[in-house]
Amino acid sequence: MPDTAPPDTAPPDIATPDTATPDTATLATRTAADIRRDWIDRREVALLDAREEGPYSLAHPLFAVSVPLSRVELLAYDLLPRRDVPVTVYDNGEGYAEPAARRLQALGYRDVTLLEGWLAGWTAAGFEVYRDVNVPSKAFGEWVEHHRHTPSLSADEVKTLVDTGADLVILDARRYEEFQTMAIPGGTSVPGAELVKRVHDIAPDPRTLVVVNCAGRTRSIIGTQSLVNAGIPNRVAALRNGTIGWTLAGLELDRGRDGRFPAVSPEGDAKGREAARAVADRAGVGRIGPAALDAFRGDERRTLHLFDVRTPEEYEAGHLPGFRHAAGGQLVQATDEYVAVRGARIVLADDPAGGGGPRADMTASWLAQLGWEVHVLEGDVASLGIESGPDRRRLPPVPDAGAETVAPRDLLALLENGEAAVIDITRSPRYRAGHIPGAYFSTRARLGGTIARLPKGVRPVLTCWDGTLTRYAAADFPPGAVPLLLEGGTQGWVAAGLPLSAGLERLGPEPDDVYKRPYEGTDNSAAAMQGYIDWELELVDQLKRDGAHNFRII
Repeated sequence: MPDTAPPDTAPPDIATPDTATPDTATLATRTAADIRRDWIDRREVALLDAREEGPYSLAHPLFAVSVPLSRVELLAYDLLPRRDVPVTVYDNGEGYAEPAARRLQALGYRDVTLLEGWLAGWTAAGFEVYRDVNVPSKAFGEWVEHHRHTPSLSADEVKTLVDTGADLVILDARRYEEFQTMAIPGGTSVPGAELVKRVHDIAPDPRTLVVVNCAGRTRSIIGTQSLVNAGIPNRVAALRNGTIGWTLAGLELDRGRDGRFPAVSPEGDAKGREAARAVADRAGVGRIGPAALDAFRGDERRTLHLFDVRTPEEYEAGHLPGFRHAAGGQLVQATDEYVAVRGARIVLADDPAGGGGPRADMTASWLAQLGWEVHVLEGDVASLGIESGPDRRRLPPVPDAGAETVAPRDLLALLENGEAAVIDITRSPRYRAGHIPGAYFSTRARLGGTIARLPKGVRPVLTCWDGTLTRYAAADFPPGAVPLLLEGGTQGWVAAGLPLSAGLERLGPEPDDVYKRPYEGTDNSAAAMQGYIDWELELVDQLKRDGAHNFRII
């Protein structure tokens, strides 16, 4: 069990303003036992970790969701669409939880409590804590392999098959962007929910071996088992440990690949639809039409999430109103990035002409096994209409903090005259990639400490990449110290033709806002990659000790 001693982290040093705390009464608490009982009994409850993602990744309860104090407004409305859902917030004694709870109250959430005893109270009760991120999905993948003995091949075995000209295809189940970063030589990008829909066209000969890979283990396992569950005639195997296993075997990865899946044929699509529907029916997936969807939307007692599980390009071309985009493979891989309320109701859409489809069915089959109530929308959905454009975050109104904006070139003049200093509250990887020269990096929750480092007499100017978070952060400042906000954020600075600096500059405390995943990117150490694989392999035993997950395997 990971060590949960409070990290050496200063508490938030700009208090949430009075205008954002309509309820100043002492917040009630809920016990760890209460939360765990709700999980087991399938009652709706959200457990939110108010720390940054770094400390969250070191230790948290299984279904706790990362909603840092710094980003509450950016995340709440999408993750918590029902305002009276029970929400419990915790930290590890750093002082982030109560300000985060007050912000949630200011956003209209009416049942907000604190976890009694914080994270230490959870462990003191004898309950499991987990490290890393997207843990429910990763633990579930290991649970699936443990119970279904999902077939796999080592990197060396696959490389030998490739070198000897064996009849095989390698299908990469990750997002296309990840595939482009690094890929198995000869692989094709087929994100997880697309596998059953497209495999009949990609490998029409049943003698062709189908190898499914991801970066580590989870999407390889789920993708392979999807094809097994769908009953395709081909032999199927996961690439054991994905690109990590390939790298640890001393093999080279491709960079910048473009091998996307081909168009699906009517015959291939029909086979995928039939197979996926059978799997979803076995998993107990519900099926609803527009009338039932309206009833779900009107049910004020339940949290409802609506997701379109197709590709981003298809979603942008046209989708049903009110449906967020969540490519099916990623929704299974990172459910906690889309849904914070354990026990919520989920409805999936695929084909906007008829609602249902193999991607919705396969995604729903896995969500049902993960313990969610999930339905596929199908039938005559034409009456619902069609919208186009990318998915957009649902954001609360911006409080009126009296902050003024400054145009990029006007800011440049202020900086050249020594009259202003820029504080960048974007996420640290983006700051490292490029920021306004001389800008100070800060998480929003540590703004006070960053302001104290500024030269005397200068005006603070807030920026983030697109300017969204700064509009909320301005309300954190006390009266008389309201900052300027950069118009359009750092994007506006770039659009004005002004230069950026890259690397580490004026960081202050080492950033802990983003957990460095050892399965993404190309600069991970062998020790970090092997440690990650070892951790995943331990998850089954941890789930057995936990006993609160409600996973079931068909």
